[in-house]
Amino acid sequence: MASSNLRVAVVQFAPKIGEVQANIAKARELCKGLAPESIDLLCLPEMIFSGYMFPNATSISPYLEHPRTGPTSAFCAEIARHLHCYVAAGYPERLEPQISSPGAEDSATNRPQLIGANSAVLYGPTGEHVGAYRKTNLFETDLTWAAAGIGFSTLHLPPPLGPTTIAICNDLNVQKPAVWESLADGPYELAQHCIRSGTRLLVLLNAWLHPDQGEPNQDNKPGRNDLKTDGNESDGLEPNWQVINYWATRLRPVWANVEEAWTGKDQKGRSEANQDHSKELLVVLCNRFGNEGEKAFAGSSAMLSMHRGSGRPRLLHAMGEREEGVSVWTAKIESHTA
Repeated sequence: MASSNLRVAVVQFAPKIGEVQANIAKARELCKGLAPESIDLLCLPEMIFSGYMFPNATSISPYLEHPRTGPTSAFCAEIARHLHCYVAAGYPERLEPQISSPGAEDSATNRPQLIGANSAVLYGPTGEHVGAYRKTNLFETDLTWAAAGIGFSTLHLPPPLGPTTIAICNDLNVQKPAVWESLADGPYELAQHCIRSGTRLLVLLNAWLHPDQGEPNQDNKPGRNDLKTDGNESDGLEPNWQVINYWATRLRPVWANVEEAWTGKDQKGRSEANQDHSKELLVVLCNRFGNEGEKAFAGSSAMLSMHRGSGRPRLLHAMGEREEGVSVWTAKIESHTA
């Protein structure tokens, strides 16, 4: 199968909550060393310019953005044109009233007003809007203001990107009302989507909390380490191996031995996995670090290669827990054939 080089730049820093223009200026400064046509894809994390830990709809309302015209879209379009590449970033989207849920902390129902969506946008090499996505599996902080998206979808982009799925942070976890059953049974909703859609590139835009901060990986630990676990993490220059191992485990059906991956209920998944053991999924996880209130974020942005049936994911690149900068990574990606 033919392959080509995919060049991905990942932006990792510690944004200040509510300081949109300062955060955009920081991102622009970090990206200024990138030359036009030097990369194929630039990734920025979940809600990177607004910050993330807003307690309710009232507090986040001033920072909600209109799709295509808000500050995140303007930044992405500008830098995509300049670098002649694709740019993906997360932002808090303002929903039109007919889409939003009723009530502003509605006194009658005591439900929070859902005035926005935790969204991602993708712009193309000429600065054109290519696609958008709304987070499907909302984290507890999102539930105070955001409406859930309607599910995963895959964009069919020109090489070297190919079939690409964009997801956001907690999309990697089990979607309620489902519950974690076992390592064999999962469920593994995002991994199964990638297999069934023929995704070759999975981009996860994260605001993933440090494991000590109550991120959902504390609730359903699969209990297996498939990547490196040693190293001194205290200085922030090493990745958080617990986080990276967890990310890899939540995509287990994509890389586990076929018989191990489908020993449970999903016999359709077993059949699909048996059809092509050679398929590779390249995974880019773009995270932030820093603190908001009492919450700390885990950094550790990473790129992994996952081959169907290989029995082990392969870590290609990673940033430290508190490493600020833009990392440019190159990996071979299999060309998509119909």
